[in-house]
Amino acid sequence: MGAALPLHDAMQSARRIIAQVYIVYLGEVKHGHPDHVVASHHDMLTTLLGSKEESMASVVYNYKHGFSGFAAMLTPEQAKQLTEFPEVISVEPNRRHKASTTRSWDFLGLNYQMSGSGLPHGTNYGEDVIIGVIDSGIWPESRSFSDQGYPPIPSRWKGMCQLGPDWDKNNCSRKIIGARFYSAGLPDEVLKTDSLSPRDYGGHGTHCASTAAGSAVQAASFNGLAKGVARGGAPHARIAVYKTLWGAKGVGYTSAFLAAIDDAIHDGVDVLSLSVGFPDENSFGALHAVQKGITVVYAGGNDGPRPQTLENTSPWVITVAASKVDRSFPTAITLGNNQHILVSIRV
Repeated sequence: MGAALPLHDAMQSARRIIAQVYIVYLGEVKHGHPDHVVASHHDMLTTLLGSKEESMASVVYNYKHGFSGFAAMLTPEQAKQLTEFPEVISVEPNRRHKASTTRSWDFLGLNYQMSGSGLPHGTNYGEDVIIGVIDSGIWPESRSFSDQGYPPIPSRWKGMCQLGPDWDKNNCSRKIIGARFYSAGLPDEVLKTDSLSPRDYGGHGTHCASTAAGSAVQAASFNGLAKGVARGGAPHARIAVYKTLWGAKGVGYTSAFLAAIDDAIHDGVDVLSLSVGFPDENSFGALHAVQKGITVVYAGGNDGPRPQTLENTSPWVITVAASKVDRSFPTAITLGNNQHILVSIRV
């Protein structure tokens, strides 16, 4: 019979079994340097957990640029104790999230014309605006992300090109000027279905990035249908990628989204795009981004049309709801009795 675990080790093991990730929000950054912010987080956790080693081992993410806080592995009892610290604003469990054309912008009256007085032309099609896309990554080889004709990367950009197994420095460009990924704390069964890099194998992030800032692609179509110019709303804008959704189903967690928002504030994005449902109690990251002058745009969700199905309703963000377009694909069907029916779908 094996030897019994010492009482202390047994208690530690039991605590780890019931521990989960909690997000601890501390409000504005109160220390000048990010390293000092991180040190203050560890001081707090050391007080709670009893040692610096336990503190270091428990942290999943530190939020240290745009706002102060951290995500850490804690038991429910430890999370409750943290709420009693005077500097703590909120403690919330980590939540799971999932991901929520050639005609859309013309339908909205935002035509792609090289001359004229419309909004796109007046803003030079978003030239040098930096759009941060927090999603499932990006497929850089797509023609929508060509950097042909782009000037050098704006000097105000402070981001990075994080490398991975199938992502090298050449995958970043004058169009995709930055790329990061956030895998800490994810279950192995999710990670093994994806690439530990900014590359998008699900397609959702690539679609959202091209919708927002895809370069103009002539003669695009879907198997010959809907031919036209495929482009984003701001085709001359730059793209910064923050991969937080993983696997075929696009799974992500609040802790990673907050880390991406925190990094995006530091990097210098002008706009943040998040096509994911997000609970309002954890939307403080977006609030701090807005306070720094960043426009934050969320998707309204895929449910409806009842009003109560709308997601991302915090008053400081722009929530974009689903709509329809004026384009249809009619198809003639001839039945066995020689009756003809015309059916149509809108895409």
